[in-house]
Amino acid sequence: MAIQNPYPWGPPYGGPPPPAAHIPAKDLRPRRIWYLVAALLGIVLAGVGIVFIVATVKNTIDSIDTARSFSSGDSRTFSFVEGQTKAIYVSQSGQGHVDCRIPEMRSGSMTQPDSTFRITLGSRTWDRVFEVKPGSTGDYTLTCTSELPAEFALGDKPDAGSTIGGIAAAIGCFIAAFATTATIVIVTAVRRGRHRRRLAAAWAPAPQWGPPPAGPVS
Repeated sequence: MAIQNPYPWGPPYGGPPPPAAHIPAKDLRPRRIWYLVAALLGIVLAGVGIVFIVATVKNTIDSIDTARSFSSGDSRTFSFVEGQTKAIYVSQSGQGHVDCRIPEMRSGSMTQPDSTFRITLGSRTWDRVFEVKPGSTGDYTLTCTSELPAEFALGDKPDAGSTIGGIAAAIGCFIAAFATTATIVIVTAVRRGRHRRRLAAAWAPAPQWGPPPAGPVS
């Protein structure tokens, strides 16, 4: 849309200053649609970050078979796969001494991990106490006891690398969402402002000072 200059030959001499040229926002470049692009891109990146967090939390929750937990002093039969390490978790109110046994499994299959690992699911906190790496596939009976009232459950061996990777990916998406959105908005606003000033300068009225126009000499 062409912008009409109200005074193509300059303003009338001695009159009031002409109004500034009105520049419609839709005539500025880049277009305002880039603000919408920035918002949508930020939402998409933030959504991907949320997906990473949800997937990481779900994998952590599913790593413990709490549906088949059993109380201290009881036994439960589980299926083990040769070479696939499983972890034994305990949920108790304190630091009671824990002992677990699988009589049918060869000696050395059950070991104590070098590090601690804790998961909070609902109102319960589960601590990894043993790891089991069977030498053969089959069903084995697990018996566990504790000095304190406790619940035991079998689960997967913690994959700290996967958990840290999922959280790092989520944080990266959130940072990218903020940085990308802010960059597009700032660049668009700055360039539109410069374009507005260029158009305003191009249609600026002539100065109001100077000698009066020469007329016929009587």
